[in-house]
Formats: sequence, C-alpha cells, structure tokens
Amino acid sequence: MFTRTNLRLALATATAVSLTGGLLTLSVGAATAATPAKYADDFNGDGYRDFAVSDFSGGVAVTYGTATGPGTTTKTFTQASAGIPGTPGDAGGYVDGFGEDMATADLNRDGYADLAVTDFTEKIGSKVGAGAVTILWGAKTGLSGTAAIRLKVTAHARYGFGKEIETGDFNGDGKADLAVANGIDTVYIYRGGFAKSGSTGSVTKHVAGDILEPTGMVAGKVTKDKATDLYLLGQGYHDDKMTQDAWFLRGGSTVKPGKRTVVNSSKPDYSPTGVIADFNKDGYGDLAVSDTRYNNYAGSVVVWRGGSTGPTTKYRLTQSTSGVATAATKNDYFGSDLSAADTDGDGYADLAVGVREEQVGSVKYAGGVHILRGSKSGLTGTNSQWFTRASAGVPGAPTEYETFGSLVRLRDIDRDGDKDLLVSSNYYDPSVLLPGTATGITATGAKDLNVVAAFPQ
Repeated sequence: MFTRTNLRLALATATAVSLTGGLLTLSVGAATAATPAKYADDFNGDGYRDFAVSDFSGGVAVTYGTATGPGTTTKTFTQASAGIPGTPGDAGGYVDGFGEDMATADLNRDGYADLAVTDFTEKIGSKVGAGAVTILWGAKTGLSGTAAIRLKVTAHARYGFGKEIETGDFNGDGKADLAVANGIDTVYIYRGGFAKSGSTGSVTKHVAGDILEPTGMVAGKVTKDKATDLYLLGQGYHDDKMTQDAWFLRGGSTVKPGKRTVVNSSKPDYSPTGVIADFNKDGYGDLAVSDTRYNNYAGSVVVWRGGSTGPTTKYRLTQSTSGVATAATKNDYFGSDLSAADTDGDGYADLAVGVREEQVGSVKYAGGVHILRGSKSGLTGTNSQWFTRASAGVPGAPTEYETFGSLVRLRDIDRDGDKDLLVSSNYYDPSVLLPGTATGITATGAKDLNVVAAFPQ
C-alpha cells in the first residue's frame, strides 16, 4: 500500500494545518480459484468493489459497493469485534495501530475477497510492539471477525511486524500471496494458499540490509513474467547521509533481491506513497514514488522505469516540470498522495498527484490535485489537469489549512466505465468525487461522497 500515506503523520498534519488498460494494478487476486472473486476487494461476492478505510480509533470501516458506487452499508471492525484476536486501545505505550495498513485479495480462493489488517504496535505476550497481521475472511454476508486468524511469525519486541503489507502473486503460481514488512529491515512473503485453520504456503524472509526502518511497500507487475514484483521503501545511508531509498524484489519461483536506487539523497521520507503502472505503454511497470521533502518540501515524484529484468532508469517530476499548472514553492508537498489509472482511454496510465499544502489564490494550505498524463516518453506535464476547491463545479470553496488533496484515488467509482477521481482533505470529512469521462476527469457533476480516498488501490 502501499504504499499509502502514513496514517499517523497524515492525521497529525491535517490536525496541525487543518488497473485496466495501461495500468498494472497494485493488488492481485487469486487467478486459479474454482470460483474466484471478481475483484480483490469484493468481500461479499456480489460483483461490486467495496471500500475498507482505517477509522483512526484502532478500527477499519468497510463500506459495501453497489451497482452505482459506495452504498449506505458500513461496518466497523476493531479488536473488540467478536472473533478478532487482540486487545483494543493502548498497546504497551503505543496508540493502537490496528488498521494502519491493509491489503485485499481472495486469499483462500473461495470467491470472496478477504482483508489482511496490520497492527505493528500489537503486544504479543510480554513483547511490546512485536506487531501482528490479522486476516478477516469474506463471505456472502461480507467480512466477519468469525474465524479470523493471525499470521504465524516469531514475535520480537519492537520489531513492528506488519509495518507494511501488500498482496500479489509473488511466485507466479496463480495463488494470492502476502508480503509483510517489519519495522526493522525484513520482508516476509507468505505464499498461498491460505486457510481458515491458519495454515499458509511456505514463508521466506528477505533482509533489506542497508535499508532500515521500512516506510512503504509497493507491489505490481514490473517485468513481463507472471509473477508480481515488489518494492520496499525505506531509510538508506550513503556518504554519511541518511537517504530515502527504494529496493526492488523480483517475483518468481524464487523471489530475488534486485537493484536499489536513491529517491532523495539527503532527507528520508517516513511517509512515502507509491504506485506501479505502465506510464509509457511499453509493457513494463514503472514505479512512481513520492519525495515530498525535495527542494524545501516543494515536493516531487520520482519515476523508476521498468524493464525486462526489473527497473532501469529514473526521472523526476515537480511543479516546475513544463506544462504543470502550478509553480514549485517550498512546503507545497507535491506528491502527498499518488494514484494511477488510464483516465482518458489512450492506453497510457496517468498519475493523480496530491499537493496538500498548495496555496490557492490567497488561501494558504488549501491544497489541490494534478493529473499528469502518460505518454510514449513517460509521465509529462503536457495536457495535465489541476483541480482545487476553486475549480468550477467542485463543491465548496478554498479554505485555509484544509489540505485538499491529502488523499487521492483513481477508480471507476460509479461503474460507468470511466476512471473517476476521489479527493479527500482528511480522514473524517466527505470526499469530493470528480467524474471520469472518455477524455479525462471533469469537475462537471462533482459531488461529495462519504468514502475516504484511502482504501487499498
């Protein structure tokens, strides 16, 4: 997730300042199920995608999808829910982190998507902050705590097992697997199949070495083989400087460590977000990863191109890139969140880039979101789009410290065949849905929607 924005940091900031077509998806459902779930996040098997979002109280709120988008049925799961192991609330000095990262897939291949929920703060026995990952099983009636299991792992105090999690078919056998990082330096890959008895396939450990304190993971197809690949994001150390690095793990019958690159050569980012998509339509997945600390926090996005054996060359996009509507100024946080999809039907994946602290007119920290277009040469500012609360058709008006664009998701929310853009300012207030059309995202018909743009992509 993701590569997802770190929930604690995003919450603190909000409080303080107030794949189809060319897309290679982040999560991969089981491919060989007798009755596979149509979507990796269809928890009740009705053919509609559902939405799981942390509620910041140590729980996960699940809103079930309908034929026209998110419905009115929402259920919240915590460690106080029947069947879910663990104790809610404070965990050995930490605020309860249950739900801080999640991943979805039909793990037991029964036709219903399942939800893997992390809590890297969980106390296991006497081991404070050992961490845990819990699987909630899908069913015709939706997710339930009944028969929920925890992944088996040797507990170590303050190792933070479950700091990051992703799903994918990492060995290419058609079964959904789980990749789990701890908060130290290790990625564990649990192979499918998973069972309600608690059994899994084999488990392998991959030590990052010089990358410490993993801060993100991104899963997707980089090469053209059957297996899902993986990037681990985290703190590096080069030339006596702490850096932000990305480490490639190539999927296959044996997961193999690959190249590393430096995303930021002077300042590690402890809440990066990333996505893998084919921005230049060459058949290989490219990694787009945020670097919000770049240039006095003006921010940037670094793209590491995919190739036949893994990543190749990289380039950087900022608000100084030609064609991008706004100028780069310090503390904009360009790259606050990222999401990818082909928004205009040309076969190239595009990228939504949140800029949560962009000034809009005279309104400070109002925020907005760019849509950068994919092309033969990769992502570009040419024909890019820019949306804020000041854009015609967008509900509301720019508000100081709102940080509109803190969270962004591209998905066909209303099921009309076009990718829509969902934009959130925080994890509490309604989001704004910007409808997709055959030629791109539009503010025409934009409306508020009670789903936060933080669900697994």
